[in-house]
Amino acid sequence: MAYIQGENKPSGPGADDGCPFCSIPAKSDEDGLIVRRGEHVYAVLNLYPYNGGHLMIVPYRHVADYTELNAVETAELAELTKQAMTALRAASGAQGFNLGMNQGAVAGAGIAAHLHQHVVPRWGGDTNFMPAIGHTKVLPQLLGDTRKMLAEAWPASPSGV
Repeated sequence: MAYIQGENKPSGPGADDGCPFCSIPAKSDEDGLIVRRGEHVYAVLNLYPYNGGHLMIVPYRHVADYTELNAVETAELAELTKQAMTALRAASGAQGFNLGMNQGAVAGAGIAAHLHQHVVPRWGGDTNFMPAIGHTKVLPQLLGDTRKMLAEAWPASPSGV
């Protein structure tokens, strides 16, 4: 219901308008649910996950559109996405992934003012009767426990990210 009612949603498009993606990096990894910090982007668990382990790769810089990223930010976003997939496979046996960005409110972006890429792990049979009949998604693990598990499974990068 918090998601549906727009709780903690920014009041405007600016970084100072309550953007959660701008405030999360100031928190501890545990409090912000940050799994990995890079130099230009970070990986964070989604508070309203589609599936357990649903991550977002987010630039620190407050930009709305993918074309606004510079080359270094784009490269690090791609590298952390690859690392997220590796960690999710190692930690939870993910069998597939949905990767994507919703650009703009009309495209489904919940927080359109700050770019973020979704990394959603998938397993055979992960869509069952609960969402269709019960209008709920069962997540068998607390977000803090999922954050710890993924942080421990995060691979080392040749680039040091």
